[in-house]
Amino acid sequence: ENMLDPACGTGGFLTATIHNLREQYVKNVEDEKILQQSIHGVEKKPLPHLLCVTNMLLHGIEVPSQIRHDNTLARPLRDYGPKDRVDVIVTNPPFGGMEEDGIEQSFPTAYRTRETADLFLVLIVHLLKDGGRGAIVLPDGTLFGEGVKTRIKEKLLEECNLHTIVRLPNGVFSPYTGIKTNLLFFTKGEPTKEIWYYEHPYPEGYKSYSKTKPMRIEEFEPEKAWWENRQENDFTWRVQVEDIKANGYNLDIKNPNNSDVGHGDPEELLEKYQILLANITETRNSLKQELINALGGISA
Repeated sequence: ENMLDPACGTGGFLTATIHNLREQYVKNVEDEKILQQSIHGVEKKPLPHLLCVTNMLLHGIEVPSQIRHDNTLARPLRDYGPKDRVDVIVTNPPFGGMEEDGIEQSFPTAYRTRETADLFLVLIVHLLKDGGRGAIVLPDGTLFGEGVKTRIKEKLLEECNLHTIVRLPNGVFSPYTGIKTNLLFFTKGEPTKEIWYYEHPYPEGYKSYSKTKPMRIEEFEPEKAWWENRQENDFTWRVQVEDIKANGYNLDIKNPNNSDVGHGDPEELLEKYQILLANITETRNSLKQELINALGGISA
């Protein structure tokens, strides 16, 4: 299978994939040769790209020519054909960032936005083969956002089976950002019928993560044990897609087993406020353009 990270940064997800594949599947020289050819990454910033290539060399990828220096969002979506499609995409795209003017023109009108993470979600759905699997890190803002975000989520649910959302707690990416994030897992080729949610709890004794107290991979052992034999419990619940659609494609579903509603995290509330402001600006600009068109091109 071919695996791609279209926003690979310094190669963290790629090296984790290499380690996992070698541990589970590589048994001989031929297997290693296949692995070497199956890893692909793209990074638009020069320094992270250089560090990623170095990272690949340090992890035994002898000729990391599949790590390209490019912006995958700049290429028109329609120009990606069958030969560009892959089996697996895992990525942690920049969120909270905005693409430069003009990049959104690479996408169909319904999905045009300058928000980097949203554009990557559209790109991933397009690049996966039928039966291909995707995993992406996204902020809460994508889950509850409206406007273009709603249309992107509608596309995701119609073209893919979004079977699992893991809701991560605050501080996972500290000190780089305090924005709450989620892991979305989906398979392309059939529409979503229901979504399982898993609320990842803090370890015992923790109230937050930090640079000195980061999240550890061992914390995901309960998720791994639950994955193949899913049952609802205090940290997991499922939602039917009809309910998601009826609620305007809002994927920001809170844990119904948690009675401690509170007043909300300040950073989360500020993020929601900023999203609402962006939606208002988008709607205002759209209405202005419609008025200009209706008045025969006379600008205000």
